[in-house]
Formats: sequence, structure tokens, C-alpha cells
Amino acid sequence: MENVVPMKIQIVTILVSLLFSLYVSRLIIKGKLREEYAIFWFVCTLLLIVFSFWRNGLEVVARIFGVYEAPNLVFTAAIFAILVYILHLSVVISGLHAGNKILTQELAILKNKLNELENKPLSDSI
Repeated sequence: MENVVPMKIQIVTILVSLLFSLYVSRLIIKGKLREEYAIFWFVCTLLLIVFSFWRNGLEVVARIFGVYEAPNLVFTAAIFAILVYILHLSVVISGLHAGNKILTQELAILKNKLNELENKPLSDSI
């Protein structure tokens, strides 16, 4: 009777992970999420599924890394993954900012040229 609760948690975790993967896939298909960002979510979901099937896996991995308590490894890995992901998003945002600046400058130049052409007297164009 003791193994019933962990088994239910295992099944729920696997089902939720699979549903989350389907949701991420749906977002990609609808064009709301780019594939490069979806990789992060698929990897996280895959890890959840692996550790859902492999119950003692977290303790094994914690021992390999020399961590005394397995939950500490989870928190450390999660914080590290979040920091790496935030860094990646910061790089992407910086690139978008630079691109927007260039586009704004080019648009201003084109508007200026258009205004110059519109304000020219007709005798200059003949």
C-alpha cells in the first residue's frame, strides 16, 4: 500500500509532462513559439519524464556530483538553467534592440529623402 502514492505521482508527472510537450508543439505549429526556444522546454520536459520513470535517478546523479541531498541538486540545476536561459534571452533582446535601432535610422533617412523629393519644384525634375 505504501507504493501506491509514489506510483500515482509518477503517473501524474508523466502525463503532465507529455501534455506540456503537446502544448509546446501546438505553440510551435501555430507560430507562437519559435523552435529555438522550444528546445529548452522540450529538454526540461524530457528530464522530467526520464526522472519520472527512473525513480532513483536523482539520488544517483546527486551522488555522482557529490551532492548530499538530491533536492539540493534539483534547485541548483534549476537555478543554473534559469540563469543560462535568461542570458540567452538577454543576448537575443540585445540583437533585436540593435536591429530596431538600425531600422529606425534607415526609415528616418528614407522619410527624409521622400520629403526632399516631394518638396522639389517641378522645374528641377524636368
